[in-house]
Amino acid sequence: MTPAGKNRPDANAGATATAVAGPEELGAGPAGAPRRRLWWPAALAAVVALGLGLPALLAGGPPASGTAVTAAATPATDSPEAGFARDMAAHHQQAVDMSFIVRDRTGDEAVRTLAFDIINTQANQRGMLMGWLDQWGLTQTSAAKPMAWMGHTYEAHDGSLMPGMATNTELDRLRSLNGRDAEVWYLQLMIEHHKGGLGMAQAYVDASTNPAEKRLAQTMINGQQAEIGLITDMLAERGAKPLT
Repeated sequence: MTPAGKNRPDANAGATATAVAGPEELGAGPAGAPRRRLWWPAALAAVVALGLGLPALLAGGPPASGTAVTAAATPATDSPEAGFARDMAAHHQQAVDMSFIVRDRTGDEAVRTLAFDIINTQANQRGMLMGWLDQWGLTQTSAAKPMAWMGHTYEAHDGSLMPGMATNTELDRLRSLNGRDAEVWYLQLMIEHHKGGLGMAQAYVDASTNPAEKRLAQTMINGQQAEIGLITDMLAERGAKPLT
């Protein structure tokens, strides 16, 4: 199959924030895998950010001449805009954490490339979400339960705060594995993680009033749907299947 990270859709790119991990940080894996210089995720991120017109589209910016203002300039702290920004930022952070874990547990080039792609893309997107909250003068955390803005009820347990998020027990298992076993467990967890994120992003697209944040949510949907297909193929190559 095509190695992970090649021919990936532009829609999966993130924001203009500096990537958390560069190609040099990936280094050689435990099996001595050679470094691979990956420049395209950051380049795609810059292209998408230019398309989004981030500076001009931040809520509260001046409307174009003759354009009627139909929504409040600054979202309220309990709005879908603020709720989605906070919750998806937390959801993305766990995907980044899992990707860093597997990066150090395998020397497989395809899995490590996928991990780098997820680290870069989701860290950049998280930076956009946190930046919007700061722009709106809102806190990055809230006393409200996760996903309350979309009327979702999820019983948090063992560190899993939202649908798709891995539990602490599942993360501990990932840290204990190496090689193919680590690859399979990571890929299985990431499919579940993406599915949970897709549900939240779609709910925001359906309810949103902020055009820039809505475009980012749709970018997440497009990219993660494509990535689920890729990860499913990677599991099949390793003789495994998704958890559900």
